[in-house]
Amino acid sequence: MVTQRVVRMPRDQRRAQLLDAASDVFTSKGYHAAAMDDIADSAGVSKPVLYQHFPSKLDLYLAVLDRSCDKLVEVVEEALDSTDKNADRVVATMDAFYDFVSHSSGEFRFVFESDLTGDGEVQKRLWRVNNEIADAIAEVIAEDTALPPDQAKLLAISLVGSAQVSARYWVSAKEAVSLGEAKQLVSNLAWRGISGFPRTDTGHRSDAEHHHG
Repeated sequence: MVTQRVVRMPRDQRRAQLLDAASDVFTSKGYHAAAMDDIADSAGVSKPVLYQHFPSKLDLYLAVLDRSCDKLVEVVEEALDSTDKNADRVVATMDAFYDFVSHSSGEFRFVFESDLTGDGEVQKRLWRVNNEIADAIAEVIAEDTALPPDQAKLLAISLVGSAQVSARYWVSAKEAVSLGEAKQLVSNLAWRGISGFPRTDTGHRSDAEHHHG
């Protein structure tokens, strides 16, 4: 008698599959209404297999949240690295936030609109993602202006807050303003604010002159 060997999925691949399934269920139902049974069914695995990877629903949720936070940090850092013109960097950064919240996966809900935002572990992660993005933006501001690091960081946090809150509002307003128009409006606002600060010799002085009038 030949026994068929069950081929096991590599652990990393299985984990990614479970996170995808959990993301779908949490997005559609929210944290509190989602059940581990639902997630296991969605992933096509047994509940014991799910628990082998994630000991609790909270552990699974935080892993999904970490992945979404990492993705947002990554897209913003890519936006900052996409050009050496700082006016264009501002535009690219705002674009990154709006693209993230408008993406059909609904990942932004994990980062900004979870029904679990009061949880301490979730709060810690939300602060980390804002802080990491602000650090990257502050570096650019400090290079481009005569401002010391602490002041550059405060401005960077202000930009992150503006991008985040306006993008969330844009989604909640059912996209009454088109995506392209929304990006242009908030980019204009951000750039006109930042370009008003004293420039260093290494800054791109022509940015303020040529970009967005």
